[in-house]
Amino acid sequence: MKILIVEDEPEIAQLIQQTLTREGFSCSVASTGLEALEIFEQQQPDLIILDLMLPGLDGLEVCTRIRQKPTSKDPYILMLTARGEEIDRVIGLSTGADDYLVKPFSPRELAARVRALLRRSLRQVEQPSQVYRTPHFIVDLDRHIASRRGAESEEEPLDLTTLEFNLLATFISYPGRVWSRTQLIDKLWGNDFFGDDRVVDTHIRRLRKKIEPDPANPTFIKTVVGLGYKFEDEK
Repeated sequence: MKILIVEDEPEIAQLIQQTLTREGFSCSVASTGLEALEIFEQQQPDLIILDLMLPGLDGLEVCTRIRQKPTSKDPYILMLTARGEEIDRVIGLSTGADDYLVKPFSPRELAARVRALLRRSLRQVEQPSQVYRTPHFIVDLDRHIASRRGAESEEEPLDLTTLEFNLLATFISYPGRVWSRTQLIDKLWGNDFFGDDRVVDTHIRRLRKKIEPDPANPTFIKTVVGLGYKFEDEK
């Protein structure tokens, strides 16, 4: 798997590259935000290790631009920050990062975080192979296909990442059930999860943008204040 390291401090970039190369990953290094975007377009990495504080274009802006790009591969993003304040972590996750790591960090922890993130793409929803149908959606677990039903029952394929597909499949297989962040993390990530449970909110927002007529006023994935989220699809 390909990893893009975006770090402007040469010693840290070299340490990360050596650590991950020993783990068997193919690594590229960028020292600026603009260089990172160019390499991303060319190589389509599976995971990006992104420093928050970069010269010129900072890590938050790089993360935002990558998430806005219509690409065939939606990489995992592990954000590095030299600051430990909660607000930095929240902002990073809200822009689309999947996890964060505060400097200084140990190479062993970094490698564990990377392996955990990449294993998420291999994790499937633990449901029997079957097709779920609601008035507006069809989710085929066996073929890993999700579609939206149009006005005349025409099916429109949904362009979902693996995690978004598994999230929708989890909701649609338990209609009306309220899921807390912790329950969704246990269901979709299991013991592979590291980091802040707010990452769930980020993926919920991204899924809503793809399936909701008005993501700001969701019809299907609803927030249950103080508890979590639930899925409803009624005529």
